[in-house]
Amino acid sequence: MSEIPAVGNPVRTRAILEKYRLRAKKALGQNFLTDLNVLKNIVEAAGITPADNVIEIGPGIGALTEQLAIAGGEVLALEIDTQLMDVLDEVLDPYNNVQVLNEDVLKANLPDLIQTKFTDPSAPIKVVANLPYYITTPILMQLLKSEIKWSSITVMMQKEVAQRIVSDPGVKAYGALSLTVQYEMDAKIAFEVSRNVFVPAPNVDSAIVVLEPRKVALPIEPTNEKAMFSLIKGCFSHRRKSLWNNLQTLYGKTPEIREKMQAALDEIGVDSQIRPEQLSLEQFVQLSNALESRDLR
Repeated sequence: MSEIPAVGNPVRTRAILEKYRLRAKKALGQNFLTDLNVLKNIVEAAGITPADNVIEIGPGIGALTEQLAIAGGEVLALEIDTQLMDVLDEVLDPYNNVQVLNEDVLKANLPDLIQTKFTDPSAPIKVVANLPYYITTPILMQLLKSEIKWSSITVMMQKEVAQRIVSDPGVKAYGALSLTVQYEMDAKIAFEVSRNVFVPAPNVDSAIVVLEPRKVALPIEPTNEKAMFSLIKGCFSHRRKSLWNNLQTLYGKTPEIREKMQAALDEIGVDSQIRPEQLSLEQFVQLSNALESRDLR
């Protein structure tokens, strides 16, 4: 096994692409990673060990899958592109701890797959993925909103999106995505990845983001999660508007509604004229609860 060059080797990568006459499909956002050091660094950032069950989303031609198989316990890879299945069969043939399914992760029943495809479903579950830029957020939201207790989620994504996910209040990149992810997880950028290590090269650089369950619970919980996320989404629909103007767009402008909104803001000590990006996650929870108690939803 050690005599076979890793798929992350650019020469072998190109040989595989030529053998199967593969071209990256723009419609699927395909870009094949060809730097073995980057692949190994992703596995290290994800903290993969032999004790882990690993779910990989979008294995492509198996470059990252191969490294996950070497480091991890069992690996379940979900690939939407039927054309890549024969490639993955060849690349991953030396590894008996990998299963590849021709499935769309957005349609897959992940809890069922965990129960039926892993020898020990109770082992830690870690997700590792090099996601197409155009579908990063929908997949990430699906993972976060599932009932699965992920040990970690390590994702390669567009650098700009990564910066939005990890940003703090008051920063331009801070917004609804930041709050939605940070409500569930602690987020950090492990390292950045140059566009030059892909075939074909994308137009932007990437970053590896590691998400882990929050270590410190919020001091206050929302009384209505759905209402809170609607509030957050609405407040960032018009970023240049003040918090007050966004609230009026969300709930209305009648004297009665305006009075209730002002009372909610007064209760939590927030100035109505600030912009939404100045509010912390905790303040959004407080505001949502204060509005909810006044039957504004």
